[in-house]
Amino acid sequence: MAFDEKYLLALPPVAVAGRRLKRYHVTDDPAGIEPEVEKAAYALLPELLPEPDGTPAAGFVVLHRGGDTGAYLNTYSWVWDNVLHFAGAAAGQPALDCPDLDPAHFVRIPPGERNWIGCVWELAPLTYERDAWVRHVLAPDVPDLDGYLGDALATGVTGPGL
Repeated sequence: MAFDEKYLLALPPVAVAGRRLKRYHVTDDPAGIEPEVEKAAYALLPELLPEPDGTPAAGFVVLHRGGDTGAYLNTYSWVWDNVLHFAGAAAGQPALDCPDLDPAHFVRIPPGERNWIGCVWELAPLTYERDAWVRHVLAPDVPDLDGYLGDALATGVTGPGL
């Protein structure tokens, strides 16, 4: 199987349902993800976020536009102080029970049916985000949520290449 890294774009955080979320887009198109796909994905975000539990209300999303008709939205929210909650949605991917091939028609992936947290391209931010959470929220005497939100993986590619 041939493998190529994809573009990773770090975008400004957004506030959704009381949470502040960093944003990463993954695509093989250097122009980025189509605006209608992004808008449709982010409209579903409130359904994918957990209830507040006293942890600083933050996390990150990875929106991935596949090379075919598929688009994938992965949400990662910090809960229980140091735990990452995951929820996902997909569009345009019949293998994930999407109703059509429209990459802007997102449906939630039901919890427990596919316990996948992301593909090789979508996983690129995970270690970085773990370290940023420790650096800005867990290690200091006073958590610095703004510092965490301003500390994102740099725009570039999803990995070092082969």
